[in-house]
This record gives sequence, structure tokens and C-alpha cells, in this order.
Amino acid sequence: MNSEAGLSHRRWPAKKRCAVVVTVDFNDIYGILQQVPAVAGREKTLSVWRYGTLRGIDRLLGLLTDRQVASTWCVPGIVAQQYPERIGQIHQCGHELASQGWQIQSFDTLTPGEQIDSIRRGGAAIGNLTGSVPRGFRLPAGNWAAGLPEALVNEGIGWTSGWRGDDLPYFHTLRHQPADRPRLVELPLHYELEDDPYFAFNLSPAVPPAQSRIASYAQTLGNMKMDFDGFYRFGLCYVLRLHPETIGTAGRIGVLAELLDYIAAHTGVWFATAGEVADWWQANQPDNVSTHPAEVWLRHTEGRANGSPTAYPSDRRMPDA
Repeated sequence: MNSEAGLSHRRWPAKKRCAVVVTVDFNDIYGILQQVPAVAGREKTLSVWRYGTLRGIDRLLGLLTDRQVASTWCVPGIVAQQYPERIGQIHQCGHELASQGWQIQSFDTLTPGEQIDSIRRGGAAIGNLTGSVPRGFRLPAGNWAAGLPEALVNEGIGWTSGWRGDDLPYFHTLRHQPADRPRLVELPLHYELEDDPYFAFNLSPAVPPAQSRIASYAQTLGNMKMDFDGFYRFGLCYVLRLHPETIGTAGRIGVLAELLDYIAAHTGVWFATAGEVADWWQANQPDNVSTHPAEVWLRHTEGRANGSPTAYPSDRRMPDA
């Protein structure tokens, strides 16, 4: 057995082989408005993304209930405020709710104070509907400012899921870790485990620009199965990122159903919410190894602050993972 795979029985609860986390970004029209501002007011175009709110959510919730899979839904506050009945429906079905700040916008355009305000406002909008402020945050777009991880921890955020660069959870290393707060866990993503790179499409205006899309359903399913095989083999954390307007169509929901059935047919799979995985990682896993990119980045930023000649000449923002 591969040595990495051999560690998985100590990595996950009850000697599970790997973790599987289903996440859903419920953005309604606000994701495409951030990506292509020119579509504002173009109701026919916006109906492509409103479809998820109208039909896709019901199909996703129905499938997840049928397969008894608890998922994590990442929602901007403006969507929660606009569709409280949908947030209540997701919450009542037993799924975790996480924040994407107040709206889908590039954090590159916000000051550190504005980033924190967006996170507070978005979390409050969800908390007003569910009775509890979310413990998870997904960066909607862009990069966060240096120091935001510390602010997230101070706001009670225990996990994020927006960076890349790994296939196991890891800790964002803070310069000043509060003694009374848990460490900030990252559940990294992979583009090949998202539905939008395969299926997101609009004809006019072109989304994505100058590039055709709508991949073969069978080949996309095959890709996601093969990725799961690798994650399962090495005992990793398989994080799906879905969108109700994309995977929730009458045809594509069958792709997700077949994928979930394929995964569930393997022994030792732990289906969990992002929060459950983060809590387990907090309680049972050691710190990052010294060579982990998060640790290397911290050493370089600290060196730059101290005038070390070995530090990278970068700006004050965190790097794009």
C-alpha cells in the first residue's frame, strides 16, 4: 500500500479512508454580475442564473435528501436577504450555511476594513434567518488583504474554502493566534471538481468570453470519478463546488446523482460538511509541516517585515493560490 494511503486510517474519524465534502455556491444573479457587469438589466441573460433559484435548488435538495448527504451552502448576504424562504429551506433540510460576505465582489477592490465589514454584514444576514452566524467563509473573488485571517478568527470564523494548492485541509498560519480561538482551517478546492468550468455558458453576451463550453456529460462524470479514485487511493479530502443553476438542470442533476452513487459504493468514505471536516482537523491533526506553502509564505512575509534580504518583493496582499 502507498505510504500516504496508509496514513488515511489515522487521518479521518472511525478509520475512514477519505473525506467527501459537497459544497454549493448559491449566488443567484450576483456571481455573473461580478464577472460580467455589462449584463446588469439584461433580464433574458440574467434568467440563466435565476434558474438555479427557481428550479436548481429544489433538485439539489431533493437529491441530497434522497442520498442522505449533508452539504455546505455558501451564500452572500444579499442573496440571503432577498431569498429568506430559500435559506430557510436549505437550513431546515439540515445543511450547513456559510458566508461569502455581503455580495459577490472582488476583495482586491476592498480595503481591509471593507473586507471585514462585508464578512460581518454577510454573516449577520444569514444569522438573522437561521439563528446562528456562519462559522465558514468562502472568498467570493480576488484576494484577501494581509491580516484578514486574524480578523476572520476574531469574528468566529473557523474555516475557509477558496484557496487551491493542496488536497488535504491545512491551517492558515496567523502572526497572532488568539489563545481562546480555534485555528483557521482551509479546505482547498480544485477546478476539475467544480461544475462551472465544464458547463457555465451563455451565448450573448458570451460567457465565458470567446470560448465555447458545455462539455460532454459522460466525460465530465468520468473526470470526476477518476479524480475521486485518486483522492480515495491517497486518503484525501474531495471537495465538490457546485452551483444550482449549473448542476441543477434536468439533465445534469443525473450526473451528480451517478457521481454520488459511485462514491458511496466505496467503503470507508466519510461524507461530511465543511464544518465537520474543519472541526475534526482542529481536534485531531498536527500543525502544518514546516515546508507547507502556508508556512513558507508566513516566513517570507515576516522576513520582509524585518528587512530580510531573502524575502520576496511582493505587495501587502496575500498571494493568489
